[in-house]
Amino acid sequence: MFDILIINGRVIDGAGNPWTWADVAIENDRIVAVGNLRGAAAKKIINADGQFVTPGFVDFHTHSDLQPLANPLHECKTRQGVTLDVIGQDGLGLAPVSQATAAQLRSQLAGWNGDPPNVEWNWNTVTDYLDHFENTTAINVAMLVPHGTVRMLVMGTDNRAPTEKELNKMRAFVDQCMREGCVGLSTGLTYTPGMYATDDEIVELCRVLGPYGGYYCPHHRNYGMRAIQGYSDSIEIARRAQVPINLTHAHFGFPVNKNRAPELLAVFDNARREGVDVTLDTYPYIAGATYLHAILPSWVHEGGMDATLARLQNLETRARIQHEIEVTGSDSWHAVPIDWHTIQIAGTPNGIDAWAVGMRVDDAAKQANMSPFDCYCDLLIRTRLGASQLAFIGNEENVQKILQHPIHLVGSDGILVGDMPHPRGWGSHVRFLAHYVRDLELLTWEEGIRHMTSAATQRLGFLERGLVRPGMMADIVVFDPETLQDTATYENPRSYPIGVSHVINNGTLVVENSQTTGATPGRALREPFGRKAERITTHR
Repeated sequence: MFDILIINGRVIDGAGNPWTWADVAIENDRIVAVGNLRGAAAKKIINADGQFVTPGFVDFHTHSDLQPLANPLHECKTRQGVTLDVIGQDGLGLAPVSQATAAQLRSQLAGWNGDPPNVEWNWNTVTDYLDHFENTTAINVAMLVPHGTVRMLVMGTDNRAPTEKELNKMRAFVDQCMREGCVGLSTGLTYTPGMYATDDEIVELCRVLGPYGGYYCPHHRNYGMRAIQGYSDSIEIARRAQVPINLTHAHFGFPVNKNRAPELLAVFDNARREGVDVTLDTYPYIAGATYLHAILPSWVHEGGMDATLARLQNLETRARIQHEIEVTGSDSWHAVPIDWHTIQIAGTPNGIDAWAVGMRVDDAAKQANMSPFDCYCDLLIRTRLGASQLAFIGNEENVQKILQHPIHLVGSDGILVGDMPHPRGWGSHVRFLAHYVRDLELLTWEEGIRHMTSAATQRLGFLERGLVRPGMMADIVVFDPETLQDTATYENPRSYPIGVSHVINNGTLVVENSQTTGATPGRALREPFGRKAERITTHR
């Protein structure tokens, strides 16, 4: 007798093959049979009634580093059909840490992760941290080594090159994190302290990934005025280190890049022809999101949060900051002079200046009878850098062109905190399918599903996931292609999609009849390519 039997479904296997009528049988955490299983017995029978049956979806770029621990059902993702979140992005993850760097990251990343009171920061190593996800959440996670976090651990937030001794320490930390099960290395080269690293430093750390089959995942130095160069520089790092690369949130925004997607894709195609293993991920929206102080020039961040706040309160320094942001374009804002109307205040901690949440910065400034820049700086000071933003800087024609490319993966980049967060955390995967696949017919259903399943698990190295085939892990989504629809909007972001009826993770139903079951079978996936993760518990 099977544990779960899904009957009368149209199976899309995740490999890009045409859908076929088939039944799917599950025992324990594995798919054990796919085909005509008419009359077979099972403890639980799900009648798909013509709906699509697919592998579980992978969110390839997330900021779910804390929220699944605070909200174990993680409904924003599971109700979309997502069964795996990739965390540790943009060079700023939550391990490995010391007591001092944990405190720094806790404040610096509040605009990404929040600071949920029911999560105790009682870890140091990757192993300690990932153990918190074992059978305590509804979703699986895989983790990248966060370069900025490692750099902070070794040399603080100093704006300089590491000594050879410091570089060796960073190499050792990256190696240890990979042995503990990380899938690659991420960088945040417009965020403190990653922005202070040279390409040579990144190459040396990427070389550590080779024996583990890991990949490089950069938030690179410029997504605006010099975006093509930023992507090309990242590919050159991967070429020199001889590792694969995934170019993250490659949505190619800002007005300066309008209609330039073919030029960007040619860079990727040329690199692949030359032997560099390039993939990319995007989210299906035109607005971006990050913490509000990401607009500040890199030098303003030197020395940590207190030093940054002191600079914002010094009138002479503040004038220099304003010139860089509004006239020349901040290096952290991709050398594009700011248009304050594109920046929307998404959230503030503890209700500080709650009146401004949901407003564009220039509109909030008018209400406060001050300049947009002063309004922005004062908000950062009052929230101690804890505010978050939406940035309406995308180009829809680029979004559409890029997501059709065969190397494309879907990553929400979802920030799940704030009073009015980006809807992409609640809608990316369903929007990709409902709007771009079904309504606009930019991809077939089979190809669209491949982008979110086997293409992603192959890049991660989890080769037992991402396909509906016997022997594979039982991560399954059942959805109605006709009624599937995202409902999250910029005005109402925390709205769940419709049309996803069942979600199975590791052989356990986490969504049944479009409602969460309360089950938490999630795991921290730590053994890509069959590599056995080492359980190391302390840093020296």
